Amino acid sequence: MTYDVAAVRSQYPALTSGEAFFDGPAGAQVPRPVVDAVAATLGSPVSNRGPHTAPQRAAEEIVHACREALGDLLAADPRGIVFGRSMTALTYDLSRALARTWEPGDEVVVSRLDHDGNVRPWVQAAEARGVTVRWIDFDPDTAELTPTDLQPVLSDRTRLVAVTAASNVLGTMPDVAALAELSHSVGALVYVDGVHFSAHEAVDVAALGADLFACSPYKFGGPHCGVVAADPALLETLRPDKLVASTDVVPERFELGTLPYELMAGTTAAVDFLASLDPAGTGSRRERVVGAWDAIGTHEDVLRGRIEEHLLERSDITLWSRAKRRTSTLYFSIEGLAPGDVHAELGRRGISVSSGHCYAWEPCHRLGLGPSGAVRVGLAPYTDEQDVHRLLRALPRGD
Repeated sequence: MTYDVAAVRSQYPALTSGEAFFDGPAGAQVPRPVVDAVAATLGSPVSNRGPHTAPQRAAEEIVHACREALGDLLAADPRGIVFGRSMTALTYDLSRALARTWEPGDEVVVSRLDHDGNVRPWVQAAEARGVTVRWIDFDPDTAELTPTDLQPVLSDRTRLVAVTAASNVLGTMPDVAALAELSHSVGALVYVDGVHFSAHEAVDVAALGADLFACSPYKFGGPHCGVVAADPALLETLRPDKLVASTDVVPERFELGTLPYELMAGTTAAVDFLASLDPAGTGSRRERVVGAWDAIGTHEDVLRGRIEEHLLERSDITLWSRAKRRTSTLYFSIEGLAPGDVHAELGRRGISVSSGHCYAWEPCHRLGLGPSGAVRVGLAPYTDEQDVHRLLRALPRGD
């Protein structure tokens, strides 16, 4: 069986608007099963967790199912799945907890390729503890970040390396496993921002070498929330701020207040929906997730190739997405046109894209784009040939 994009599109209520959505890197559209799961949970008898009443047991089952689903999505131990408001909020919480283990003279490493959500929390935590911040640079001509870039900034005082699995603007997918191996050789932990990566690739946390892996379900069709996957044994060593009366059990010690059961139910539904897109449709949920991403990746690569060919043919366009291994995300400038103006013009034609720095503060400044950034086009499982045709016809011309 082949990937049936028309059948996939029929599951997304937002597509009935007629809009062509290329803003998935900012947040994907939501399939009907996720919408239904959130609504059903809000309308069902669920109360704060506990083992005694039916509503309490329902809440407990929702939490358990969500951790199991995310475990299958990420090839991670469900007992190490931390659920939170957003990837950024969780990263701030974990940066403060990890910083308690650092001493003056220690070092943390952050990347010029990363979204600011995997930069600023570590920089600020390091500053608060008197810890040195060191930077991994990337090559602005190729958009590549390699182990060779990391090696010079590592030392026996490196306590943590924070790096992205895929740039949210350039699409670059560094060799995270090689970066992690280098980092581990000096005894450092590796915190991986997998927000953009997990919307395009099958994730295997252990294979990546990530000690902590962060992602956001709303990037792959789930609700707005954040997730971090880690070894439960590592989480046991961290002491986050929490209420005296709240549990000290892992992973719950990191989850402040009552969990959003409806969002957890929606996240489970998002993983199940993704698994349903495997053309073969057989095997475990984990196997179907991997099969789905293989099929989606092939579909997106074809469409990306058509867009990329068009952009490269135009002398008024500079394409910044240049890495050999990258997601189906393109970041480009049109000569003489402000990114925001291109964004607005496409919007008037019913085509949603993103523009600006997209919180990729460091990459934009490294490329010399500044805070105005560029135009971002991202593909998603529901993008089809007609969407691409509309985009290419509508792209304005520069000087």
